[in-house]
Amino acid sequence: MDMKESAVVLLSGGQDSTTCLFWAMREFKKVYAIGFKYGQKHVKENDIAAQIAKENNIPFHLCELDVFKQFTHNSLTDPTIEIDKEKPAGSYPNTFVPGRNMIFLTYAAVYAFGIGVHNLVTGVGQADYSGYPDCRNNFIKSLNTSLGLAMDYEFEIHTPLMWLNKEQTWELADQLGVLELIRTRTLTCYNGIVANGCGECPACKLRAEGLKGYLDKKKLMTLNK
Repeated sequence: MDMKESAVVLLSGGQDSTTCLFWAMREFKKVYAIGFKYGQKHVKENDIAAQIAKENNIPFHLCELDVFKQFTHNSLTDPTIEIDKEKPAGSYPNTFVPGRNMIFLTYAAVYAFGIGVHNLVTGVGQADYSGYPDCRNNFIKSLNTSLGLAMDYEFEIHTPLMWLNKEQTWELADQLGVLELIRTRTLTCYNGIVANGCGECPACKLRAEGLKGYLDKKKLMTLNK
């Protein structure tokens, strides 16, 4: 299979990964998706990802992992820990799941290798990354090299949102023709509430601020025409 013909998208059912799914559908002839069930409180995201993939004729593979609940303590997988509403000064938010993106991308690469796909697409971004070290560009570049060496296989990890803030991510969704789908059907909320979410967790606040910024910008552009 030609390197540029196909891609595997890491699809969580949230704003960023779903936007990346439609980006990949524009950029590649054949798209596959992989999701992860890892003990997250917002596990409903897996059903949303599967449904959106199904509606768009995208093969979706759900991978179950229990490593995070065994070895880490964070508010996304431990029901006894309340989710931080604000990022603590000088520290990671307690929603940080150590190694999550590294493990997800590694499993996605193994899946891609097995079906002869060279391209991986993930929604991580450094502009709005909440202090998560595994969302940084230097980590992605490093892992890209390591995966290729580990499997003696050429991978390319695509990060369409790497340098976009949330306002720009909403704009990209609009350009892709899926603004309302992303707005009303995706699950970004750490407390598992679809669309606008709980409005209090960091993910909801970031999403809402970005949407308001983009809609205000769009309205101003319309008025100035």
